[in-house]
Amino acid sequence: MLLRSAMSIFAPLPLGQPIPDRPHAVSCSIPTMRDVVGYEEKNPATVQHLTSGYPRFVLHQFNERLTACIREEIGIEAPHTWLTCSAAMARNLVQELGHGARAFEHQGIHGVAHSGDAATATQARRYLQNIGGFLSSREAEDQLAVRGLIASVTEELAPLEEAAATIRDVLVEAHAGSRTQDIWLAPSGMNAFHAAWRSVADLQAERGRTVWIQLGWLYLDTIAQLKRFAPEKADYVCLADVNDLAELEQVVTAAGDRLGGLVTEVPTNPLVHTADISRVAGIVHRAGGRVVLDPTLVSPFNIRLLEHSDVVVNSLTKYAANEGDVIAGSVIINPHGPDADVLRERIASRLDPVYPRDLQRLAAQIPYYESTVQRTNETALQVVEYLRSHPTVERVWWSLQPETAENFARIARRPGNIGSMVSFTVNRPLADIYDRLPLPKGPSFGMKHTLICPFIYLAHYDLVTSEPGRAELAAAGIPTELLRLSVGTESAADIIAALAAGLD
Repeated sequence: MLLRSAMSIFAPLPLGQPIPDRPHAVSCSIPTMRDVVGYEEKNPATVQHLTSGYPRFVLHQFNERLTACIREEIGIEAPHTWLTCSAAMARNLVQELGHGARAFEHQGIHGVAHSGDAATATQARRYLQNIGGFLSSREAEDQLAVRGLIASVTEELAPLEEAAATIRDVLVEAHAGSRTQDIWLAPSGMNAFHAAWRSVADLQAERGRTVWIQLGWLYLDTIAQLKRFAPEKADYVCLADVNDLAELEQVVTAAGDRLGGLVTEVPTNPLVHTADISRVAGIVHRAGGRVVLDPTLVSPFNIRLLEHSDVVVNSLTKYAANEGDVIAGSVIINPHGPDADVLRERIASRLDPVYPRDLQRLAAQIPYYESTVQRTNETALQVVEYLRSHPTVERVWWSLQPETAENFARIARRPGNIGSMVSFTVNRPLADIYDRLPLPKGPSFGMKHTLICPFIYLAHYDLVTSEPGRAELAAAGIPTELLRLSVGTESAADIIAALAAGLD
């Protein structure tokens, strides 16, 4: 009976169907490992079905249509064109690409046109992906509607004049110890990280402090930014083991007065490891470094981080936009940090604006932020116990895994606040399990819909498919065949029955 119930709730989704089935969904169905490989290798038979996806990775069909319109309207002859979220982003992309690129503005839309081969286009796309620089799909949609090319949009929106205040009021509750005047909104989580970390890093660089430490294996675009903007290769230091504080002490001592600071996720993605944040922050702060923390994996409603950081960055796409159709981010400045005053000014000037309709859509969902988090906490506890006891499951990573459970408990806002994210491996071929699972399968997490994906294939396919890459993953303790499960607000019984359909 449980399995029949789960099958009716988790109906099979065809390749490319948005999750949820809305124009601005941040995930899409990739239902088999063959589809995953086809997506990563840009197989035309696969990508023809993908008209949407996570907005920093899959260029939205509205953006593509508007790009074509603008190229025709202003007579762009350069072979490549990108629409950006701001004039500043367009200028930055021109600087990134160099000769052959030029910024333009047309009817309030900013972008860059450039010459060059496919490699240059890949460079441009990757830059915009890394720092969250693409034009909002809602802005593209509105522009197409103004041109009469699509119908006007209808969706639940909060009043524009109240939207930003509504969001900040909820975020004050989420980030214990914060104030509304220290909360800044961004068009994506990575855009928030870029503005915050680069502001801190530039300020530290003015003091001769350029060495930054990455603690743990972090999200791919966070890693990409730390590497991309390091002044010298030696200024980027990666410490894989969040528990090895002796190694952290050694690196901090070696850096001396060149230490810029440390970046980590709490917990990390996808291994859900939590460092002893109080001790880590103490080591870095005593040496004159700054600390940038990201609680996105479990949400700030589950843990207290601000008191240990100079800046907290957070993707609001997860949990806050719990219906799964908004991309946004936030920056929270610790008002008691030594650089708080200067960082307010610098971060505010560096952030790109959030498109008003994205703000309105987020404000319509964010009142349910905390309740969504609490519901997924309760359900995830039951799902974890099921996975840990299943003979097909080889290993489970979650916020209370033995290696770092005490560290997580120290910062948890209350017992049982474990977050919705669970990673696990199986003792059978991955495709045998993944292809059979009736759960929605796609990237992202922290929405009402349960999602599962072969995360390492989607995030690090270049590493999965090369011998040095696999060695790098292995050295960081990351199995290539890992499945990342985001527990939604469906009943635990339905989620477990759906898992059983693939695992039994």
